[in-house]
Amino acid sequence: MSKKVAVILAGCGAYDGSEIHEATLTLLRLDQLGIAYRAFAPDIDQHHVINHLSQEAEEGETRNVLKESARLVRGDIQPITELDADDFDAVIVPGGFGVAKNLCDFAEKGDAMSVLESLKAPLAAFKEDAKPIGLMCIAPVLVPRLLGDGISVTIGRDPSVAGAISAMGGLHKSCDVDDIVVDLEHRVVTTPAYMQAQSIGEAATGIFKLVERIDEMIDQTNK
Repeated sequence: MSKKVAVILAGCGAYDGSEIHEATLTLLRLDQLGIAYRAFAPDIDQHHVINHLSQEAEEGETRNVLKESARLVRGDIQPITELDADDFDAVIVPGGFGVAKNLCDFAEKGDAMSVLESLKAPLAAFKEDAKPIGLMCIAPVLVPRLLGDGISVTIGRDPSVAGAISAMGGLHKSCDVDDIVVDLEHRVVTTPAYMQAQSIGEAATGIFKLVERIDEMIDQTNK
């Protein structure tokens, strides 16, 4: 049986969407391993639009998360409301500030955050079916709200974000950029990526490890 992974995107660009290197490296490693993938994103307006030259918000400009995410996958994407865990062996969420602004409101509210409603049911279904879930960069902040308390994750070594994860009921583990944290019981895999990476090569090492571990976990599930 061929493997298939859902990839959840949050726009296009490090400061207001999905981090492009993280998304691309994820898709690259999946493809290299012979794993099919399908991208999904919410069909909503972005929290705001950031000029990636100045890193300042563009007043009066709006963009759609689904349409922006489509740029990363050459248009081959579906609304997140169409994501059915039964059709996939695992799910991966790349990082980028869009996760903290469009998939949830962590960027504004910290540990008082709430998660986008359309994200809750699909992710809960993956957990209920014991299918692997991978998250990178800032995306692990979603775990306590989406998957429950007591799940080990990493965002690297940022004390403020780690503290917020702990305050929400998560278990944060410090981690180097080139490594991963695996919660075997809950089948969650995380890596710091650009929360720590200083180059695309540094980000790639941990991201590739994450995808490879997800691949191994799928094999264990399908035995």
